[in-house]
Amino acid sequence: MTDTKKILELSKKYETPFYIYDGTIIESQYTNLVNAFSNTSKVQVNYAMKALSTISILQFMKQLGCCVDTVSINEVKLALTAGFTTEEIFYTPNGAPFNEIFEVYNMGVHITLDNLIQIEQIAQLNATKGIAVRLNPNIEAGANEKIKVAKKDSKFGLPLTDIDNLKKISNKYSLHIDGFHIHLGSGIADISSFKESAQVLFDIAKQFKGLKFINFGGGFKVQYTEEDTFINIQEIGTVLSDIFNTFKKEYKEDILLILEPGKFLVSNSGKFITEVSTVKGQNVFVNSGFNHLIRPMYYDAFHQITNISSTEKSNKDYHIVGYICEQDSFGENRRLTKPHVGDIICIENAGAYCFTMASNYNARLRPMELFMYNNETKIIRNKETFENLLLNQVY
Repeated sequence: MTDTKKILELSKKYETPFYIYDGTIIESQYTNLVNAFSNTSKVQVNYAMKALSTISILQFMKQLGCCVDTVSINEVKLALTAGFTTEEIFYTPNGAPFNEIFEVYNMGVHITLDNLIQIEQIAQLNATKGIAVRLNPNIEAGANEKIKVAKKDSKFGLPLTDIDNLKKISNKYSLHIDGFHIHLGSGIADISSFKESAQVLFDIAKQFKGLKFINFGGGFKVQYTEEDTFINIQEIGTVLSDIFNTFKKEYKEDILLILEPGKFLVSNSGKFITEVSTVKGQNVFVNSGFNHLIRPMYYDAFHQITNISSTEKSNKDYHIVGYICEQDSFGENRRLTKPHVGDIICIENAGAYCFTMASNYNARLRPMELFMYNNETKIIRNKETFENLLLNQVY
């Protein structure tokens, strides 16, 4: 973990705010995940790049041995730029226009679709390459209503009531279904939800011959505080491996198990470093806002926040707030060491769905990103300049 002394040194060298990611933590999470599924003969990790899509991070993931999960054509192009081959890229859009899906399909990237209309559109092209199908198992799981993506009437996944129609389309057009995919949501610590979804997945998979892979998705909960619950990755690995191995014996064909983690791999690796700009009563303002890190405002996500500049004790709780002209609070009623203008504030668990959800709201600039590995720290994204705001405007 990047220590306080190192962060304070970096905050003097680089202008705040900035993100910093620790490659050692990413590597450890990847190793723990692979080891947890070591009883499975064939397992592949597809990094869900929407969590953090900076090219240097993608290159590091490839170096570790990951393939990549993408959800848009531009994510596909970023993955190609990072050095992934088309065979290592999996594309799982949701409601994307068909011309985009068709373009990605023609690139040779493996696609996974989740609605009958687009599945039939691909089939009508006399597609010779197989596609996979994402299922909606109607299971409520996830840390927040906004990230429960497999419940009834979700916009994600093919409803189980459409399986017979899927078979009809496959038979009519000789469309090869070569994989099935399920993803329940994010922040799931309850192993029973994964067991239930696996049973649904395998019950469907048994009805289709010639499958090449089963994709369990991701959503493994990471730890945000010392008291926080989180997934026991070794236990989930053992449970799902046993279920998969049993299915594989019954299926009697060689088949690959795919895992699709995003947050699990990168969340704990990241810190967001800001600076106190002023203090007004209970409100501690920092030189950032939800334009840089929106998760606390959008998902009510809890991130640990520490004033790493000060050791001056305080018996007061503070609201850590931003400079956006909205109610943008990173955390309310947090016990901090007494804050002063210029103090460095560290926000933990900033590796996933933080920079990738940043914006230029209020005409603010997106921050720098740093990457640390093997005692070396490097810039992997420069801070934006005012010229970036003008780049595509016509006036």
